[in-house]
Amino acid sequence: MRRREFLASATLLTASAARAQQNRRTKHIVLFTSDGVRWQDLFNGIDPLLMNEKAAGMKDADGLRKKLWRETPEARRSALMPFFWGTLVPKGVLLKMQVSNRYRVSYPGYSEILTGRTQDEVIKGNDPVQNPTPSFLQFLKDRQHLRREQVAVFASWERFHEIAESRRGEIFINAGYEMSALPANSAKTDLLNRLQFEARFTDDSSRHDAFTFGLASEYLERIQPEHLYISFDETDDWAHGKRYDQVLQSLDYFDTALKSLWNALQSSSKYRDATTLVVTTDHGRGSTLGDWSDHGPKVPGDEQIWALFVGPDTPSRGHLANPPLRYQRDIAPTILSLLGIPVSDLRGVKGSVIAEAVR
Repeated sequence: MRRREFLASATLLTASAARAQQNRRTKHIVLFTSDGVRWQDLFNGIDPLLMNEKAAGMKDADGLRKKLWRETPEARRSALMPFFWGTLVPKGVLLKMQVSNRYRVSYPGYSEILTGRTQDEVIKGNDPVQNPTPSFLQFLKDRQHLRREQVAVFASWERFHEIAESRRGEIFINAGYEMSALPANSAKTDLLNRLQFEARFTDDSSRHDAFTFGLASEYLERIQPEHLYISFDETDDWAHGKRYDQVLQSLDYFDTALKSLWNALQSSSKYRDATTLVVTTDHGRGSTLGDWSDHGPKVPGDEQIWALFVGPDTPSRGHLANPPLRYQRDIAPTILSLLGIPVSDLRGVKGSVIAEAVR
């Protein structure tokens, strides 16, 4: 190809990409994560290796086994998370991915999701250090000239005050055992604010996911933010406690919450057909009897994670069995692309757009 023809072709491709970005229908992002959800459970349902193990907390779980056991992985996963597999996956793109950060624990994973890069020299674990890099949520607030309350985070784990923003107070964050100030004059919010302290969870740094979701749901209905992030934690807490029965129960609640959230989005004239839902996790876990409950640099296979994209600018391709290798750091760039924003505008981003998730 001669130089003139090459330049003309490149110009046409650039113009085509620009038009595609301008035609994006996605106006709002809802990100929903649940901590440490193994791909083994999400894709295959109840694990035959763990389902009868007393050491995995399955001693008195006959009812749970009967409810969730099926002969095939496809049937088992649908029994465990019927809404996720029956409604959301067919409407979008689900794919396995890999964590890029070397630590494979929560803070580095969430930071990778929110900033589109690893920061291994600074974020080395779950210590309460302020994220040195603005999240894509902060970026969207500034770029779209939004008020603080229009970009909101509701998280079960208190560490999100450090994870989700580089400067305190830029976006609305309610995390851990914390009363939500918004929406004001809401009887439901007042009740949940009080009950979260009366029904404490096993870890003082994390509250029950039900309170996180209740507060987030009331906020979504009353405040109607432009962008929302909800983060659950119980799937990780119960796994570390080697209570596989409670992990399965927590996944059931995660599925129920996804259904409630989706129905709320679809019943809203603001969010319906204008919102992309992204569902993912911060890290994986082991796959053996000895390490299924753990994760970190010494646990083989815990870099394997997954992500689901559902929205007006994502094709309805369902579960991609053999996608190209994608990374956790690619989630933020993909979200920006779905919003019609050039990825290069997020300074220092290392990830790439997941082409399979963008129409």
